[in-house]
Amino acid sequence: MALTTPSSMGGATARSVTEGLTRKGLDVRSKVVETVLILMLTLSLLVLMVLIVDLFIRSWPVWTSRAGDFLTTNLNSQNAAEAGIGQAIRGTLILCVVVAVVAFPIGIACAVYLEEYSSTSLFARLIRVNVRNLAGVPSIVYGLLGLAIFVKALDNWNGGRNVFAGGLALSALVLPIVVITTSEALRAVPRSIREGALGVGATPWETIRSHVLPSAAPGILTGTVLSLARAAGEAAPILLVGAATGLLRTGSQSLVEQLQGPFTALPVVIFSYARQPGDEFRELTAAASLVLLVMVLIMNGVAIWLRNRYEKKW
Repeated sequence: MALTTPSSMGGATARSVTEGLTRKGLDVRSKVVETVLILMLTLSLLVLMVLIVDLFIRSWPVWTSRAGDFLTTNLNSQNAAEAGIGQAIRGTLILCVVVAVVAFPIGIACAVYLEEYSSTSLFARLIRVNVRNLAGVPSIVYGLLGLAIFVKALDNWNGGRNVFAGGLALSALVLPIVVITTSEALRAVPRSIREGALGVGATPWETIRSHVLPSAAPGILTGTVLSLARAAGEAAPILLVGAATGLLRTGSQSLVEQLQGPFTALPVVIFSYARQPGDEFRELTAAASLVLLVMVLIMNGVAIWLRNRYEKKW
């Protein structure tokens, strides 16, 4: 009868695994993958830098001749010498405010319900599938939604073609993204935090309000700011709900009257100026594109700062 040895009991396998983990040789596959990832990152940053430099060069005549006037004057697709993006900047900021007021509370509340109150139910699973599908729907479909619902609902204000209809269409566009990012942030909160709060007598809502949401705040803030940046760069939804593309003058209208009347935004202005012939309009298009790109980069930078500022280590 053969004697039982460590090798026959799996000792050789364990020894080979230990040697493989402690071997100080060159891992060729890992180095190749790491090199490819670094190259892809470098290529992406290079494309971004080339885009920024190209836009800056093309728009240089605008910045040297009438930078202040360009940033403050009205939309005008007929006369390049008088055209500007002042109304577009204000319109973009107002659209972002509408999106923040409408989409963020609804999206966060939906994610809290799905993750904290009904996480294992069939209804919650169906909602998650549909939300993820909606996140991939083309933006122009949300424009059709806004045209069919929001424009008709706000018919008393300029026939419904105002900044609120555009903001609601953009809110519907980014709502699935807010729900998904908030859900992921809530899932990242350790279960022990919930159990500890419930163990000392806190109600489910007190646990969510005082422990879960503050712990998930970095991820929620990052997701919401990034979704806001996407809303700021969308043109198709607000074009379909009636954003102005030609000449837009407000005269002596008050702010309330302007909110109820025609509106425009930076993506729409870029679309409008890009369709016009002549080098002057090409310069205006590049300048407006550069301003929009800077705004989106600032929003992304704020998202990164919020994540690093409030990030928690578990």
